[in-house]
Amino acid sequence: MSQLKILTTKGTIIVRLYDKTPLHRANFIKLVTEGFYNGTLFHRVIRDFMIQGGDPDSRGASSETLLGMGDPGYTLEAEIHPELFHKRGALAAARQGDELNPERRSSGSQFYIVWGKVYNEGQLSQIEQQMRLQAEQMEFQRLNGEYREMILQMRRDRNRESLLELQEKLRDQAKAFAKQKKFFEKTAREAYTTIGGTPFLDGQYTVFGEVVEGLDVVEHIQNVETGNADRPLTDVMLEISVLNA
Repeated sequence: MSQLKILTTKGTIIVRLYDKTPLHRANFIKLVTEGFYNGTLFHRVIRDFMIQGGDPDSRGASSETLLGMGDPGYTLEAEIHPELFHKRGALAAARQGDELNPERRSSGSQFYIVWGKVYNEGQLSQIEQQMRLQAEQMEFQRLNGEYREMILQMRRDRNRESLLELQEKLRDQAKAFAKQKKFFEKTAREAYTTIGGTPFLDGQYTVFGEVVEGLDVVEHIQNVETGNADRPLTDVMLEISVLNA
């Protein structure tokens, strides 16, 4: 079991890395061993949401420096598993948005620790419906890409009837795809309705570990005052070391 110690100016956080995300586990341990994170900051903090760090450009950065774009020069293949979800204390990889990053590849170094909030069943059901609609839209876009040449030819031929038939067929396929998707299994629902988290991020970002000690420190950090770009007004510096790999 891989455990690491995150020493911050607000206290110590111990995290455990998951075996089910070997690429992220190995990369995180490698960077920690190299001292990559030492002297960097939790540069983005949003109350009732998460705390984010891992930007190498944050080391020694002035208060005017815009942070959040730094990385080691590479990204990681997504390792998204439904059983690894965004409960409070989850350790996950930051990434660029779907528009630039449809494969949802993770930043090579930036990470966040979830705080979130507690949800009731009705709120979870509403989020689930939104996620299902999003999944339907994304599948519809994917199918349109798959049939792109056929669609273009129908438009060139001004074959409106066939085009509408195809679009209806693809829309039905997308709906069927989204309908069979499962969100928030029992364990996740129990976590989100008791300890809390950020359920709307599930399926979109790689969760590769969790806090096992120091959740009170995460709470303290997520409550600090922030300024531009959600950066803490007083720097929250960190160092990370490997307890056992």
